[in-house]
Amino acid sequence: MMIERSGLIIWVNDIKAARNLERFGSLHYISKKMNYAVLYIHASKLEETTRSLLKLPYVKKVEKSYRNEIPTEYSSDVPDKTRFYTL
Repeated sequence: MMIERSGLIIWVNDIKAARNLERFGSLHYISKKMNYAVLYIHASKLEETTRSLLKLPYVKKVEKSYRNEIPTEYSSDVPDKTRFYTL
């Protein structure tokens, strides 16, 4: 059984303090150059965790990641041209 997860993009002031975000969920990535972190949490705790994160002094902004809403199954509507060139 797969647990549904949601991603959060957390903009921070301090990268060293961003390591403490692990206690809220699964910390996936921290960007030192752009000062943000990617955190995955349970979808049922999204609102509660967002409110808790905004109260932290080193957090500027919290955004929801739309990665799970992007379609990942692609279809090719272009016909295969290699079949037409057979001798």
